[in-house]
Amino acid sequence: MPADRPQRIAYVVKRFPRYSETFIVNEVLAHEAAGCEIEVFSLRPPVDTHFQDTLAQLRAPVRYVPAVGIRSTEFWTACTEAYDACGSLDVLLGDEAHVDGHDVYQALVLGRWLRLGGFDHVHAHFASLPATMARLAARLARLPWTFTAHAKDIFHDEVNQDDLALKCRDAAAVITVSDFNQSFLRAAFGHCARDVVRVYNGLDLERLTCAIDAPRRVDVLAVGRLIDKKGFDVLVDACAQLHGSGRMITCDIIGEGDREPALREQIAARRLGGLVRLLGPRPQREVIAALREAQVFAAPCLIGADGNRDGLPTTILEAMASGTPCVATPVTGIPEAVRPGDTGVLVPSGDAHALAGAIAQMLDDPSERRRLARSARALIESQFDARYTAQQLRRVFARSVSPTRVAAIA
Repeated sequence: MPADRPQRIAYVVKRFPRYSETFIVNEVLAHEAAGCEIEVFSLRPPVDTHFQDTLAQLRAPVRYVPAVGIRSTEFWTACTEAYDACGSLDVLLGDEAHVDGHDVYQALVLGRWLRLGGFDHVHAHFASLPATMARLAARLARLPWTFTAHAKDIFHDEVNQDDLALKCRDAAAVITVSDFNQSFLRAAFGHCARDVVRVYNGLDLERLTCAIDAPRRVDVLAVGRLIDKKGFDVLVDACAQLHGSGRMITCDIIGEGDREPALREQIAARRLGGLVRLLGPRPQREVIAALREAQVFAAPCLIGADGNRDGLPTTILEAMASGTPCVATPVTGIPEAVRPGDTGVLVPSGDAHALAGAIAQMLDDPSERRRLARSARALIESQFDARYTAQQLRRVFARSVSPTRVAAIA
């Protein structure tokens, strides 16, 4: 299939929509703008209380695959319907006999939908449950499939290495979001991961316009889930150090998560009330506005005790696109975007003193902030435009449906 021929693509995700996964919405919107037909298959219902306003732009329908409360009669009906649509259940009832029964049921339902839906390709986001289901359902429907591996689905201690190797081996291609991840997967899985392709998460740059010279009312901004790997406790300590030296800086943190109570206690203990604010989740338009109003964006990411870490946080890229210079840490793929002395500043992970010093230097040097911001925006335009990254993905998808590969699947 020619790479520029519009494709009909099934996207498999765990939950849709999800507040923190703006990159999936950006990706689907870019595919749709290129003329592709997309349908999203969600394995679980959404649980977030806030959603991004860009969802209103999506044309893609969303189908929720039944997951709980399945009766035996429904299971056997799904078997019959999948057999009628797909012609065989060998891929599920043969060498996949170890798969959990609920997963088998979802695979039967999804495989039938895929087979009857006229899709060219199946793509999953995350190497965990979505890739598990995409693999089974795509094999049942005799369609090529790929998946994007991000961070927790690669690095967390609970990742089943044998299972991930199996997915790398069976997928038509594996995509990941940084050169660091690509090298890690190739080193960890050798021949199974030889075809891993790096495609960065893309941004809608028509929406994320650059505002380097806009008025800045907040000194420091951070955006992300309030969880350990984001390192926001280090940021609070850095603000406390700056406050102790006589600098009354302001810092806003946008996001929600299970670390919120601990962070509030830390802010109170450091006497930073009114200076460091936890603003909770915000729709994308408000995040973009906040990025344009901050002098510095902080991303003090950490590697957790369980191995969990960020891949390349989309919020860093959004700040760079908006003309807000970044202070970050050299975790996984972050140095591919935040390049010291060129597009931003890196400090050692977990070092509140170094973070405070870098923030102070940035705040004290407006000309340096502008220089870094201009260079950062240029990098984003050349490497992270969603139109470009989505085109890279479609080329990978198109290669996966070559006549030779389709014959092998059938």
